[in-house]
Amino acid sequence: MTRTVLESKTKTVVIGFDEPFCVIGERINPTGRKKLAAELEMGDFSTVEKDALEQVACGATVLDINSGAVFSNKMAEDPRYADNNFVEPPLMAELIARVQAITDVPLCIDSSVPAALEAGLAAAEGRPLLNSVTGEEERLELVLPLVKKYNVPVVAISNDDTGISEDPDVRFEVAKKIVQRAADFGIPAHDIVVDPLVMPVGAMATAGRQVFTLVARLREELGVNTTCGASNISFGLPNRHGVNAAFLPMAIGAGMTSAIMNPVRSVEMEAIRAANLLMDHDANGMEWIKLAKVLEAVKEGASFAEASAAAASGGGRGRRRARG
Repeated sequence: MTRTVLESKTKTVVIGFDEPFCVIGERINPTGRKKLAAELEMGDFSTVEKDALEQVACGATVLDINSGAVFSNKMAEDPRYADNNFVEPPLMAELIARVQAITDVPLCIDSSVPAALEAGLAAAEGRPLLNSVTGEEERLELVLPLVKKYNVPVVAISNDDTGISEDPDVRFEVAKKIVQRAADFGIPAHDIVVDPLVMPVGAMATAGRQVFTLVARLREELGVNTTCGASNISFGLPNRHGVNAAFLPMAIGAGMTSAIMNPVRSVEMEAIRAANLLMDHDANGMEWIKLAKVLEAVKEGASFAEASAAAASGGGRGRRRARG
């Protein structure tokens, strides 16, 4: 049975077909978050630390760390800041150090810059997940040696030099190519977590069915674990959380074993907990029972993050918000 093992200094998380769904918290990512990028430019990591703690409290068992920040002010002072190869490696190392100091969950090191990936690998304690490699020849030659050198698992994204295909058979063949090329480096299939690429269902009506079919093929034919950017499915639609909350259990039923997502959204976490229960991946329903207590506190006025943090610390129902 395929088991992808991730480790922090003190904790082990297993992504696997018979394991609870692995929630990889996506919030530590300055892409599209101007406020966070501005804070990082000033050396302020307070939001990063807050996001790390909240995501873990809400149910993330792995935290994605993305260093793709744009430092506009520094760029005006020093042209080197226009180059991600200059900005990202030291930022990645600092982000990892800050998060490891306050949490004990394994990390997912996320960057398109190979030097940032290696800086993250050097800074990370344990066995992080590397995000990511694609089927592009240049990317394979840059990233797979890092995966082998540090003996870590890697996210394999199903696009190559031709781009992202709308044909799910093409995306499967790209994933197969990556698994085969990884084997040439001595990297086993159980250390490959394939992202089959979720298309927006608002733009492609068959996007959901494509993913479910692809995930089943990847599991049955390649024996690999899978992940995705869960919110991609609802891009451009109203009531996105409702779509995401329907998509996730269906993907889990098809065999998906992890997702990069925002765990602070209670409706999506409720859907995942229910899916774990129905898939017999929740021993004695204990996680479902714990969540029910958290949601009761939410009904009484606490935020999901507050109620989850209080439950995790044994503090009861959490602080109520003042009502205006």
